[in-house]
Amino acid sequence: MAKIGIIGTRGVPNHYGGFEKFAQILSQKLVSWGEEVWVYNSHDHPYQHKTWQGVNIIHCYDPEDKTGTIGQFLYDFLCIMDSRKRNFDIILQLGYTSNSIYHRLLPKESIVVTNMDGLEWKRTKYSKPVRRFLKYAETLAVKSSHHLVADSPGIQKFLAEEYNVESTFISYGAQIVDHTPLPDNFAVEPGKYFLLIARMQADNHVEEIIKGVLASESQLPLLVVGHTNNSYGRKLKKKYGDLPRITFTGGIFNEKIINGLRYHSACYFHGHSAGGTNPSLLEAMAASAVICAHDNHFNRAVLHEEALYFKNSDEIAKIINEQVWREKRDLWVKRNLEKIKNDHNWDTISKAYHRLFLNLLRQKNHNNSSENP
Repeated sequence: MAKIGIIGTRGVPNHYGGFEKFAQILSQKLVSWGEEVWVYNSHDHPYQHKTWQGVNIIHCYDPEDKTGTIGQFLYDFLCIMDSRKRNFDIILQLGYTSNSIYHRLLPKESIVVTNMDGLEWKRTKYSKPVRRFLKYAETLAVKSSHHLVADSPGIQKFLAEEYNVESTFISYGAQIVDHTPLPDNFAVEPGKYFLLIARMQADNHVEEIIKGVLASESQLPLLVVGHTNNSYGRKLKKKYGDLPRITFTGGIFNEKIINGLRYHSACYFHGHSAGGTNPSLLEAMAASAVICAHDNHFNRAVLHEEALYFKNSDEIAKIINEQVWREKRDLWVKRNLEKIKNDHNWDTISKAYHRLFLNLLRQKNHNNSSENP
């Protein structure tokens, strides 16, 4: 039995986003295969028990809601300090943004595996000094980890070219959604609304999508799903929130509701542009949505030719006016569901992580036995 610690998330069960969903599924799978798993949770996580479905939970103080981003650094520091007394065989770090600066504090006896997430330092939502710091943090994560995981071929290629290091490519996953009813509290009809799900930040091109919908000839409304309690979100809501075709729903984490919205949308807009295999994109594919995505190599690596692509709001308006998705819907949905089944299956992905962990442990034990015959 391996003892595995997972840090870098706000905790399980998921009440926040992609890494939390991944930690939830992976930890459950690892426990079912006989491993001992511990996940770090924020102190104010809605789930306050010490175990969840066989997964051990460690709550650490997280002041981010009071102090902003600096609170995330304190939370990660406290998680890492706690990990020093747990005797983990494996520590899986999900991301590096606010924890890599503490890499010297990680327990020396543990194997540190880091999922490198996207290229955070390229995100335009950050100022230049912050982006320089993020590049530095990325460098620290590469140098201090025993092994790296890339969730897209683009990230794997970047790590090889930029740092001359090998990494293991393991994609992100999604669960195929069967036909699910349209929630009745959004005042929309099946196939007669557009959908956007994203964190409210500039590099998710939320405003460009809103502008494109408004500039089109279509009268279909756009549902914008995501918390608007940051400066960018408040600006958008103030600017567009009173328009009859734009509805800000706030964050939605009920999977049945969100999948119902995805499944019945006329077209799902995906504006993410910064790095990696994006979880919400895979979940839209798994819910049989027709997708119009920001045109970048990360999105194309997942969707290939089975999607529409935009670079600006004018192209969105043109795409909506031409309604190409109507004739392509059945073919694109079928092929995207095949990708989820074959390339982004949670069971396969979890097994790949499990296999990686066991191989790293075997290699460590072999090296130790060779040094101490």
